[in-house]
Amino acid sequence: MKASGFGSFKAAAAEQGGAESGPLVTVVALCYNHAPFLPEALDSILAQTYPHLEVLLVDDASTDGSAAILRDYAARNPTWQLRLLPENLGNCRAFNLALRESSGEFVIDFATDDVLLPERIAQQVACFQRLEPDYGVVFTDAELIDEASRLVRRHYRRDAAGLHPRPAAGWVFADVLSRYFISTPTMLMRRTTLEQLGGYDETLAYEDFDFWVRAARHWRFYFLDQVTTRKRLHPSSMSRRGYRPNDPFLASTIRVCEKALALCRTPAEQAALAVRLRWELRQAVRWGNFREAQALYQLLRRTRAAGPLDWLLSRYAALRRS
Repeated sequence: MKASGFGSFKAAAAEQGGAESGPLVTVVALCYNHAPFLPEALDSILAQTYPHLEVLLVDDASTDGSAAILRDYAARNPTWQLRLLPENLGNCRAFNLALRESSGEFVIDFATDDVLLPERIAQQVACFQRLEPDYGVVFTDAELIDEASRLVRRHYRRDAAGLHPRPAAGWVFADVLSRYFISTPTMLMRRTTLEQLGGYDETLAYEDFDFWVRAARHWRFYFLDQVTTRKRLHPSSMSRRGYRPNDPFLASTIRVCEKALALCRTPAEQAALAVRLRWELRQAVRWGNFREAQALYQLLRRTRAAGPLDWLLSRYAALRRS
């Protein structure tokens, strides 16, 4: 076990995978102040029924005792590799660091406040093996749990009309522009997809929207209708911090929307992006992010879909800034 770097990780993975029949799957377990949840998360890796795993533990300079727990698990599981980062790099940079030192044909970005159900990796690998090679992502349903691991609800609501939000599959570029429907922690990603994109964009404060946009332009996505993951809801999670004043994630959203506009090829795709921009504009105004609201309106104008209400919101934001 190496606590300061991944070192011989690729060589060890190649040695492990030589006689294996299934593809190697890399689990990048990213931790930042997850001490209360770490044992359940790491035990869920150990409980996987799929045997061909490469596990990288990355602590992003936690301050809550997470490092001691990670050291203990790495010591008890000699094939796991541990890196304790001396300074906080953020999720995108920390993930890319691990990705460069890994070898798996498929990759899971695993936040260590979440939980993998035992059949998760086996089900998704089996699904990928049935799909054509231009599928880059398999995602699934998830259970949302609270800080005490109690079930809150599922990601998708189910009724006689189907699943809500409706999951899209195949070429989903326009879908990921217009709406949220993917439960991020459930994704199994093809390594080739990540490498084509150069990993995550390290200039951003979060990764999923940008990954969906860039990956969906060139790769198909598949929805596997299974619950494979338990996603933790708690006050310090990223999803709970969005849209507050001076929100760093909103600037990243604007940057991703700029990228998305450059990638749009048809009026229908621009219209899908306009749906997203209009929603983000309203949220920005609602939470008092007036400078960002004006930037979103300018992007909305470039889609040729800005309407009178959008203009009024932009004018309101301009007046509040002055």
